[in-house]
Amino acid sequence: MDWSTFWDPIGLSVQISVVASVLVFAASLFIAWPMARARFFGKSVLETILLLPLVLPPTVVGFVLLVVIGRRGWIGQAYESLFGGPILFTWGAAVIAAAVVAFPLAYRTIKTGLQGVDADLENAARAMGANEWQVFRHITVPLAARSLVSGYLLGFCRGLGEFGATLMVAGNIPGRTQTIPTAIYVASDGGSMAMAWAWAGAMIALSFLMLLLVGRMSKDA
Repeated sequence: MDWSTFWDPIGLSVQISVVASVLVFAASLFIAWPMARARFFGKSVLETILLLPLVLPPTVVGFVLLVVIGRRGWIGQAYESLFGGPILFTWGAAVIAAAVVAFPLAYRTIKTGLQGVDADLENAARAMGANEWQVFRHITVPLAARSLVSGYLLGFCRGLGEFGATLMVAGNIPGRTQTIPTAIYVASDGGSMAMAWAWAGAMIALSFLMLLLVGRMSKDA
């Protein structure tokens, strides 16, 4: 077994998942806050759209991303004009795929936590002169902290295990876009079962640790 080859997909997967989970956490918090409080026409439709990647097959998500960030899509064209090359089959495309599939899970967890905050406490802070940012920072976030962290960790785990959409938009380029799931697929398809089992063990260990943290935080909540 070539251990230098073994560690590359692991390191790349962790890097992609960290970046994607940070983006997902920021987007989820930004969207979940008004969605947890506001009532408006079409809210249920909007929320359904936000949650679609949770139930759609990864190949469908990958196809949509392929169209949107491809060379004919407006995002792909804008990226190519700025950076002089396509975003498809790059590290950035893998981050986008991981973020899109991880967003719904993180969003639902964070929104549930924000909805669980006692509105009377927030209103009391406003009555004492606090502005919305101060209420959010000093009241809402501390009370929903466990759910926020759980949402981040679940988003990280989901991004870490992403396969279908990543394969379609980022490919399987060793050292550049090859993540643990795609490496397992190629190794098992090529008959390298020892390497496939080693990567599978690494994925199981990482996912177990993350889910253990989520479980402990939910238990303490």
